[in-house]
Amino acid sequence: MFGYRVPAPDEAMLISGGRRGLGGAPFRVVTGHGKFVLPVFRKVRFLTLSMCEAEVTETCVTKQGISLHVRAVIAFKVGNDQESIINAGQRFLSDQEQMSILTGRIFAGHLRAIIGSMTVEEIVTERQKLAAEVLDTSKVEMAKIGLIVDSLQIQSIDDGDTGYIAAMSAPHKAAIQRQAQIAQAQATQASVEAEQAAARKQAEYARQTAVVQAEYSAEVDRAQAHASQAGPLAQAHAQQEVLEAQTELAQKQAELRQQQLVAEVVKPAQAEAERVRILAAAEAQRMKIQAEAAASYDRVALDRMLIDQLPQIVKEAAGGLAGANVNVLNGADGLGEIAAGLVSQGLTILDSVRQNLGGQDKEKTDTVGAAGGTNPGGLLQLRAGKGRSSDDDGPVTVD
Repeated sequence: MFGYRVPAPDEAMLISGGRRGLGGAPFRVVTGHGKFVLPVFRKVRFLTLSMCEAEVTETCVTKQGISLHVRAVIAFKVGNDQESIINAGQRFLSDQEQMSILTGRIFAGHLRAIIGSMTVEEIVTERQKLAAEVLDTSKVEMAKIGLIVDSLQIQSIDDGDTGYIAAMSAPHKAAIQRQAQIAQAQATQASVEAEQAAARKQAEYARQTAVVQAEYSAEVDRAQAHASQAGPLAQAHAQQEVLEAQTELAQKQAELRQQQLVAEVVKPAQAEAERVRILAAAEAQRMKIQAEAAASYDRVALDRMLIDQLPQIVKEAAGGLAGANVNVLNGADGLGEIAAGLVSQGLTILDSVRQNLGGQDKEKTDTVGAAGGTNPGGLLQLRAGKGRSSDDDGPVTVD
């Protein structure tokens, strides 16, 4: 709109002409809003409220008479209140760059004054204190010209070729170097110890690994040895079982052969021997009977008949024994008992015949004598029977 002026946020609008400003100022101050300004009758100028910077490089003499080159940077601006704007506008509105020049000069003077009252050690070690004192001493003077200081930074302090600061820092440098060397030595020692510990752990791990590998190798070797021996052992066991079976078979075959020899050779031989003995006994009995018959005259014919019949009886008995299946339970004693039994049977038969014939008349005797070698009435028929002893030592069995 024509005649309506608005200042920027970081500017103050100064309107001159017409009514005066606050406190008799030759202009009015407008900030933060616009205003109608009559052309020709009013004049508008703008004063910056933004941050400005001033750099100070000054050679100062300390309390000890040592020259120091000090470099500082000041950050300042025009105050936001109308009084500060009016003071700054009256001094710097036509040439606002003069604010930085004037501020640098003001701070250079205060800096020289304060450094002259301090030692190099204080200046070097207490820079913040130096900046605070410079700000305090310049605050009133800066307010008079409408400026406020936001910060003061001492950027560098140099004593030139004097070497005072270097000498002052030498003990500290030595201490720092010593500490650095100690720290380096400690770090080296810690590194060596760490390396040694790592080497020990690696050696321990390698040892454990070697032990485990050796155990695995031994176990594998044992398994392989066992596997390699399994075949021969199984074959040996099989051969042993075969040998045992063959031995048992051979023993059974030997026992069977022995039994066959006993049945085929020994028993027939024993039976033949017993037969011969029985025949001999019968012959002996016949001779005895002949002797008795010779002694008894009255019984000559009867004895003659009996004597003639006796060989036939013994022969029949021996023939039955030869064809019989004889099981001898008690060896030679059993065979003797068989022979004795046969002889006894023959004698018993003979006695019976005698008794029967003695009680009959002579005609019957003659009839018997006329019969010759026959067996009257079948009384002398020898039958093969079966018998068995009550115990192992009793009579034998004849089939």
